[in-house]
Amino acid sequence: MRVVVDTNVVVSAVFFGGVPQAILDAWRDGRIEIAVSEEILTEYEAVLRRIAARYPSINPEPVLRLLASKTILVEPACGEPRVCADPHDLKFIEAALGGTAEFIVSGDRHLLAVTGIPGITVLRPAAFIDRLGASE
Repeated sequence: MRVVVDTNVVVSAVFFGGVPQAILDAWRDGRIEIAVSEEILTEYEAVLRRIAARYPSINPEPVLRLLASKTILVEPACGEPRVCADPHDLKFIEAALGGTAEFIVSGDRHLLAVTGIPGITVLRPAAFIDRLGASE
């Protein structure tokens, strides 16, 4: 199962654990594949490092190295800009389209409002974990 994971989910996993951490655990264990574009990887790195500056006891470097080496780098497909209210979120839709991902996992209200993209479902982290458990 291939997914695109929004930056807010990765940040929550690294700094707070919980359900977002279960998603990264599923990826680390090979139960899912995470597709990313260069733009998404760059955003992951910038946001994780910026937040890590406020939480010096948490080192994001191991996760960043893993993300850089174990994700599937895809060429984004052009998405319809009007499909999402926030143009900054379009990169996740384009990566899902280009990487033939089945899901986008996000807590972002703009992405969660996206519907009608054939073959792609946008889910909150808990709903995705429920779906993952049902498929195994």
